[in-house]
Amino acid sequence: MLAVMNQKGGVGKTTTTLNLGHALARQGRRVLAIDLDPQAHLTAGLGALRRNQPGVDVLMLGEASLEDAVVTVRDNLDLLPAGERLGELEHLQDGGARRGFLLRDALGEVADYDAILIDCPPSSGILGMNALLACREVLIPVAGDFFSLQGLARLMAIFTHIEETLKREIHKWVVLTRFHARRRLAREVREKLLDHFPGQVLCTPIRESVALAESPGFGQTIFEYQARSNGALDYQALADDVWQRRTLSVEEMSHAG
Repeated sequence: MLAVMNQKGGVGKTTTTLNLGHALARQGRRVLAIDLDPQAHLTAGLGALRRNQPGVDVLMLGEASLEDAVVTVRDNLDLLPAGERLGELEHLQDGGARRGFLLRDALGEVADYDAILIDCPPSSGILGMNALLACREVLIPVAGDFFSLQGLARLMAIFTHIEETLKREIHKWVVLTRFHARRRLAREVREKLLDHFPGQVLCTPIRESVALAESPGFGQTIFEYQARSNGALDYQALADDVWQRRTLSVEEMSHAG
């Protein structure tokens, strides 16, 4: 189970969940994508936004089963939609510390999927905490700009605190998004990521692409919108990175695009 998380907006978090999930599904793997963001961008991006549909909101509230809430959106790809009441959970006051385990408890032992991806909200509130407590791995999209690095330090501090509290490690992976190989700043960001997170930066950077920005507006993944685009090539390669745990070394960086 992999939480796709970054507190900074505009780094390609939902884009990554959407297209990585479909890329894995296209490889024949059974995938469940969970929309844990009240904005429901993942649900909309997969063309599955409906009024009054049950989703992860009622699942976490104990008002529906996983089977009731899940919808099949592509071959091998299921979606647990956000649901219209998900925002209420962010302000939930009752339950004490158990509020952080609602998602983990609701999912139980999900054995039918090869991969589960959670699209997290851009905050460290109750919903984000639920994702972290349900997962043992986190994928952090980082855009190739200076401000993305600033927010990353705070996010890592949150991970460290949770690891110390739970006395278990959260495996962290970094994917570089909105990448321009010809821009010096983007290359410098990649170098800093490799310095600070050795063995955690996945091999494939996701190049900046107009098609990646456009495709969710049509309820399509990049593979449906422009199958031969750079975005499609990059996310298919990223799926291999994630599945095989392929990371970039400093030595390999000089040969990377």
